[in-house]
Amino acid sequence: MAQFVRKIGNISLYYLHDIGRMGFFLFFALTGVFKRPFRFGALVRQIRLIGVNSFWVIFFTGAFTGMVLGVQGYYSLRKFGSEGLLGSAVALSLFREMGPVLTALMVTGRAGSAMCAEIGIMRNSEQLDALECMAIDPFRYLITPKFLATIISIPILTLFFDLFGICGGYFAGVGLLGVNPGAYFSGMESSVVNKDINLGIIKSFVFALLIVWICAGRGYFVHVIRNAGYGAEAVSKVTTQAVVFSSIAILIWDFLITSVLL
Repeated sequence: MAQFVRKIGNISLYYLHDIGRMGFFLFFALTGVFKRPFRFGALVRQIRLIGVNSFWVIFFTGAFTGMVLGVQGYYSLRKFGSEGLLGSAVALSLFREMGPVLTALMVTGRAGSAMCAEIGIMRNSEQLDALECMAIDPFRYLITPKFLATIISIPILTLFFDLFGICGGYFAGVGLLGVNPGAYFSGMESSVVNKDINLGIIKSFVFALLIVWICAGRGYFVHVIRNAGYGAEAVSKVTTQAVVFSSIAILIWDFLITSVLL
């Protein structure tokens, strides 16, 4: 019994320590924005890696998500004789939920995993320790550009996702199923308000912060993660863990933000 209680206590202390460690990581990463000189070139490179290189993933995901919404919405609305509301249904689904959530999940799988693995390998190969030995702040040099690039890129990618999704819904509903094109856009214009667009943008900013915080933080602390192992095995386990944690956090915060702001 005493051994069981001791084990529970050790696990609880580990997770409390991990929460505090991640909190300090977030603080130092954000304060790195105000340290000079600012590495603008590194920020541009990270925007290219995280944002620009994710464009085609967002294009295909957004377009086919819009097509699916168009087909499903058409057959659901046709039961009530309301096919003209298809544009409204597609646009509201994309702006409020599908756009920010699917964009964040796609970027997590494509860029978040790479970010975690990169930092984890640098930790295991002692490159981060070498930066500290040379009096170079690893947060200002490495982590902060990733934070800023992710927070800048994901809201922009979300807007592109919404645009491609609306075009995909138009192609499926108007081009394939014969919905009136004027009704498609007029229904969208009459139902979508600034609040709907702002809700999606707010979600995308929060999701961006969650992705870069969890993925970069897991990679940075790969050497102290419980049961992670060593070397390449540790990096692979922690990268998987980062993607799973980020995805779950996105869905949880999606519900919380929707509950508060909708």
